[in-house]
Amino acid sequence: MAAAPGVPSGPRLGIVVPRHRHSVVERNLLRRRLREIGRRDLLPGLRNCGAGYDVLVRARPEAYTATFAELRRVLVRFTEELCSGELPSV
Repeated sequence: MAAAPGVPSGPRLGIVVPRHRHSVVERNLLRRRLREIGRRDLLPGLRNCGAGYDVLVRARPEAYTATFAELRRVLVRFTEELCSGELPSV
């Protein structure tokens, strides 16, 4: 994951899901999960703390086997680190 100062209109989210030898169905499922977490948790969290970042999430191979809750936990932690001003560790 990466974050950079964004445009004044608010935070934005980009998602990259490489093939990693997975089918298009698996890639789309992972992409939909990440997009939903971004819509429900990441972007509102950044708006609430006033952080106007552009965030790029690039899925790793282990993301394909992660549950929705595990993916959400990682992205929420990333959001909290951005809001606290710390450099993200992910």
